[in-house]
Amino acid sequence: MRGVNKVILIGNLGKDPDIQFIEGNIAVSKFSLATTESFKDKNGKQISQTEWHTVVLWRGLAELSQKYLHKGSLVYIEGRLRTRTWEDKDHNKKHATEIVGDNLVMLDKRADFNVPDNFSEEYHEHEMPHQETGHVESGNHQEVKEDPAADKTTGKSANDDLPF
Repeated sequence: MRGVNKVILIGNLGKDPDIQFIEGNIAVSKFSLATTESFKDKNGKQISQTEWHTVVLWRGLAELSQKYLHKGSLVYIEGRLRTRTWEDKDHNKKHATEIVGDNLVMLDKRADFNVPDNFSEEYHEHEMPHQETGHVESGNHQEVKEDPAADKTTGKSANDDLPF
């Protein structure tokens, strides 16, 4: 069985995105994201707990984050965990766990971003903006042509007799 590495966060940026360009002019953006959970303790007192996450965006998402996101922006991030390991200059082993974002949805009002009304606020890694409107379209559509379990002579599916 394969594992699942999926993270979904809604939170506010703790600082403006820091963008860098690596070899091949590939954009990489990094920012901190705060998520806050609220609960009541045993005495009924409301408690808020904030967690800080490091988010990394690549290529087009990185460039969009630099252009439209700022400290305090409310965003939905969907991605996966990645842990990096390295040695510092004193040969101490260091670790960092980050969220590599695959999808980004800006949840602030449109006016906060200074974007045109016809511009979509949802972005996915590996997708390109449509030229006329800036709307993101996926190239990952799957179309099912026919039921592979269907009997070609009767037109019935082999799954028709299953009790569930």
